[in-house]
Order: sequence, then structure tokens, then C-alpha cells
Amino acid sequence: MKVKIKRVDKTLPLPQYHTSGSVGLDLYARVDTKILSKKVGMVPCNVIIATPPGYMLMIASRGSTPIKKGLIPANGVGIGDQDFAGESDEYHFIAYNFTNKAVVVKKGERVAQGIFVKIEKVDWEEVNSMGENPNRGGFGSTGGNK
Repeated sequence: MKVKIKRVDKTLPLPQYHTSGSVGLDLYARVDTKILSKKVGMVPCNVIIATPPGYMLMIASRGSTPIKKGLIPANGVGIGDQDFAGESDEYHFIAYNFTNKAVVVKKGERVAQGIFVKIEKVDWEEVNSMGENPNRGGFGSTGGNK
């Protein structure tokens, strides 16, 4: 699948898979970004991507980012919509610094990853009853926690 991409700073590499088994494309910080302790910051990832129809682009932390940098995604994961591809629609890694000191992400550092996920849109069928499906007992009820 070919995907249109534009780099803001062409001195940085394109996002890439670093092993044959990788599913996430590593994203690079475009500029040095300081995130204060216990604060949320935005690390620009240097790319504008035209996500293909039928897909979303999930922006997630690299597995090592919380350990190496003390940063986690502030919103769990980022969701890149198919129509987020304008000339100024640069992707950012929105990160929460959970450490007790400021963290600096250096230009060119791999801090996040992009993963293309196939999606399907739905049409709602509103009903007055869910039929014969039994109630499960609410959140956490299937694990046997008492």
C-alpha cells in the first residue's frame, strides 16, 4: 500500500519499520521539546500523512519511551483521521511526563510510532430492546473479582 507523506524537515528520515516483524513505523521528533514534570507536552513528529480510506493512523508510544524518557501518551493513543492531511496537519506525540523532573526529547529522537489500523464505519440501528442477551453484571464482572 502506498501512502502519501510529507516531511516538514527533510533532514530527518521518513518513518520506518526497524525490523521485518515491526508493525509500528518509528516517528522522529522534529525539534528539541522540553516537557515539564507532571505536565503534558506536544512533540512534533515531522510528518503530514494522507491516511488511506478504510484506515486510521494510531499514534502510540514506543515500548521503551516510558522507561527511557518517563513519558506516556497523555490520551492513551492518538487517532489519526483520514481527513487530517492538510498542509499544516503535522502529527504530534502528546505526552505526559510522569517523572519529577523536566524531560527533553531531542530532535531526531524516536519517541512514538504510527500504526495503520483497518477500520470499518458503521450505520446505527436504534432499537428499544437488546433482545435476549443476558446482562453480564457490569464492568469487571467476568474476572471473578470479589
